[in-house]
This record gives sequence, structure tokens and C-alpha cells, in this order.
Amino acid sequence: MATPAQWIEGARPRTLPAAVAPVAAGTGAAAALDGFDLVRALLALVVALALQVAVNYANDYSDGVRGTDDDRVGPFRLTGSRAAEPRAVKAAAFAAFGVAAVAGLALVALASAWWLLVVGALAIVAAWFYTGGSRPYGYLGLGELFVFVFFGLVAVLGTTYTQAGRLSWASWAAAVAIGSLACAILVANNLRDIPTDAVAGKRTLAVRLGDARTRGLYVALVAVPLVLAVAVGARSPWALLALASALLLWPAVRVVRGGVTGLGLIPVLRDTGRAELVYGVLLGLGLALG
Repeated sequence: MATPAQWIEGARPRTLPAAVAPVAAGTGAAAALDGFDLVRALLALVVALALQVAVNYANDYSDGVRGTDDDRVGPFRLTGSRAAEPRAVKAAAFAAFGVAAVAGLALVALASAWWLLVVGALAIVAAWFYTGGSRPYGYLGLGELFVFVFFGLVAVLGTTYTQAGRLSWASWAAAVAIGSLACAILVANNLRDIPTDAVAGKRTLAVRLGDARTRGLYVALVAVPLVLAVAVGARSPWALLALASALLLWPAVRVVRGGVTGLGLIPVLRDTGRAELVYGVLLGLGLALG
């Protein structure tokens, strides 16, 4: 039976950066529109955290029962390692989805934006079928699209809209930037797993592109938020604080461009995740100050 520490480890991959970064950036954009609301920001954070935990457990379950994790190089998985029963991991995923749904309902009610319930439902469905169901789209090379839309655009813009009631150019720029960094983490993860995913029949975007082009895609994705920080900074100079994330991204880029494979790519995931967190927090702070 899995220990509490193993359950936490199973839920942990990139959870904090993926949840905090978009909410921080979106809240900063809301503050720039004079719409900051602490309660709604905290509810948005609960939704983001719960969805990320749910996705981690759902992927753990679905990949585990398919046998994709039988020869895993990356972080610990509950199902694949046989540390927990598949049905228990599945139940944990649905429990986290439930928390996200309840918090999301409260947020939508406070914002009087009931149409966002449809967006929330789509997010939960997309999270499950990423690796779940008979034809998971994560196995077809569409995982990056899901991450960009739901952990970038929806997370940032939803946070801004539920507080300020409207969107701005800066909020869209922040959403694209955070979505690009979130995609970069997934690309690095799938770059590491190209050999095992190809054998398991998991046709991720990295498997389809191949090693060299996937490395180029990673570099392009981490460059996008830096360019956008400069663009936003032209109007709100404090937003240039987000460029500090380049200090974390540069070592990761060097590793990726250096052709490192396997376990050697795990620091790239760590550094990119930390860069996403730093970027989101500093961009949000810069927008609020501006």
C-alpha cells in the first residue's frame, strides 16, 4: 500500500508552478484593471491546484493500466510502480476533480459569469481524456494543445475575468506566455520519454517530431514569454521583472541544446517549472504595480 509520502509524490509533478503561475499573472492583470479580489483569486488558485492534482492522478492511472509506465525514466508513479491499486488512484483523481468543480462553482457564482461553467466542464473532460478513454488525445500528439489552452489561456484569462469582469491586452499576453512555458515543460518531459513512448505506442508530439526538432520547439517555447515580457514592459515597465526568469531558463536551454537524454533532462523539468513560477509571480506583480 502506498504511503502518504508516495501519494503526495504522485500528485506533485509541476503542480505548484502550473497552478500558481497563471493565477498570479491573471490576478496581476486584474489588479491593473482595478479589479483585484482576494477571495476570487484564492478560489481560482484552489481550482488550478485541484485540476493539476487531478490531471497528475488521472495520467498516473491511465498510463499505469495501459502499461506505458512499465519502463519509466521520470518521476514516481503510483499505478506503474504497483504502490497503489489502480482504482484508488482513479478515485483520487475524481476526488480532486470534485474539489475543482466545487471551488469553480463558488467562483462563477461570485463573478456572476455562469457561462464559465461550460469552460470548467470542458477542462475536466479534457483533463480526463488526455490519457484516459479508448483514444486518449495525449497519445496522438495533442497534449501540448490541451496544456496551452487550459493551463495557459483558460487559467490566466479566467482568473482575470472572474475578478475584473473584462480582459486586457496584457492579460492575453500573460496567458500566451504562461501557456508557452507550461507547454515547454511537457515538451521537455516528452523529449525525455521519446524512446519508451515510441515502444509503448504513445505518439506524443515529441515522438512525431523526433529528437532534434523537439529540442528546437522547446527553445522556441521558452523564448516566447521573454519576448512578451518585453512587449508588455513597453507599456508597463514593471512587467520587465518577469525577465528574471531567464536566469532559470538559460541553464535548461543549454542542457536541451547540448543533446542530453534520459535522466539528464529531469533538471530541465525542474528549472522550467521554477521559471514558470517566477515568471507568473513577477509578471503579475509588475502588472499590479504598473
